Amino acid sequence: MLAEDLPEVMDIERRAYAYPWSEQIFRDCLKSGYSAWVYLQGGRIVAHGVMMEVAGECHILNLCVDPRHQRRGIGRRLLRHLLGVARRRGADTAFLEVRVSNRAAIALYESEGFCETGRRKDYYPADQGREDAVLFARAL
Repeated sequence: MLAEDLPEVMDIERRAYAYPWSEQIFRDCLKSGYSAWVYLQGGRIVAHGVMMEVAGECHILNLCVDPRHQRRGIGRRLLRHLLGVARRRGADTAFLEVRVSNRAAIALYESEGFCETGRRKDYYPADQGREDAVLFARAL
């Protein structure tokens, strides 16, 4: 992902999430050197992912597929790519969190070997206040 990708990334982010990341968050991730990737299809960005790597661990911060392209395996391919990058860079454990209501993402992560390790109460903003996050981890 490059700074010039951010208009397309933000368009996807806004279509996919009621509470999307801001453009500034993406800019800060790029500036900090986080591993940030886009998935192209037909020359257009249809998904993106951002991962932080530190001290032998990776934390997947954002994995988003354009709603018009979901349920086609793109999220799985991008997740596997991120995990492969982390593994090649020496990470031995991957972490992430997901909204408790995001059943599709939870099913994806569980099918890729992630195990629930806990919950963060009231972690995400929601229409009716706050929503819990499910914490996941997986050995690489």
